[in-house]
Amino acid sequence: MEQRRLGRTDLSVSLLSVGGLYTSSLAGGEEETARIMRRAVDYGINAIDTAPAYADSEATVGRAIRGLDAPLVVTTKLGGRPQPFDARDKNALRASVEESLRLLGRETIDVLMVHEPDRPQQYPWWTSYDPLEGPALELIDELKAAGTIRFAGLAGTTVTELTSLVESDRFDVVLTAFNYNALFREARDTVIPAAVERDMGVALASVLGQGFLTKRADDELAAKPVWLAEDRRRQFLAYYQLLDESGIGPAELCLRFAVGDPDVTTIPIGCKTVEHLDAAVAAVEKGPLPADVRARLDEIAALVPRRPYEEPMILPFGKDYFGPGIANMGSAVQVGRLDQQKE
Repeated sequence: MEQRRLGRTDLSVSLLSVGGLYTSSLAGGEEETARIMRRAVDYGINAIDTAPAYADSEATVGRAIRGLDAPLVVTTKLGGRPQPFDARDKNALRASVEESLRLLGRETIDVLMVHEPDRPQQYPWWTSYDPLEGPALELIDELKAAGTIRFAGLAGTTVTELTSLVESDRFDVVLTAFNYNALFREARDTVIPAAVERDMGVALASVLGQGFLTKRADDELAAKPVWLAEDRRRQFLAYYQLLDESGIGPAELCLRFAVGDPDVTTIPIGCKTVEHLDAAVAAVEKGPLPADVRARLDEIAALVPRRPYEEPMILPFGKDYFGPGIANMGSAVQVGRLDQQKE
């Protein structure tokens, strides 16, 4: 597995990494997570990203990696714990980090990210934006000085707001989700260039759109659901035509698109099974897309250069959705939290 430098951290991480949302009870639980991590190590994958908000992922991952005879770069996050969550309670944030260390079985966290730092109505992290200030930053500085964490990062799902936080130059890594993939390119315009300018590592999450880029919805496109903008509908029709003509499967196409960007350091894959991991590795090993397929894909992406205002972050194909509601209800963080509440 190809290794890339994680920006100014100088850590070397595998191009594919394990995303922790489904290395939890949301998918195969402890047994499957242990299989995934063993297979990942065999492939030369050396990084995993998890979070307190991903159900019981930290505990599941912690048990899976104990005893693995391989150095791992482990990323987790601040956000969502303890409940009720107060993003400005430094003592509670410190306790969350201590709990992460306990669950993961680690003495040090390689990268501690601030989760959803760009959605102040969800988590009001910052007491000032210029300069950027808040208890979370104070804690990060203290944890770095103590050696409890090595580096700090941002993990967000917006473009303009996340770019502004990257430009504060207070962080070493940025994880951007849902805004740079085969069809959506907004983060490539500002988030990634701002990170590269500051020598930050770039993690590219949700390259499969949590399924909406890989599960075809031909019947829904024909039915024209009320939430689907006409430009987006035409874009997906063209995307499906490209898949048919190229003979490349959607997951493979999305992954090979992502690995073709040299500014992307690592791509966390939310695999639910070992077979998902096997397929992702096989796709990546084929290398970037053929030039003609990439050129056509770029044309298709350009059909919708900016996300329609009413469109949710995760396109709701196959769901009963009729229009905008609470903005954060579609996020991966909220999905994990709601599943926790159901248990």
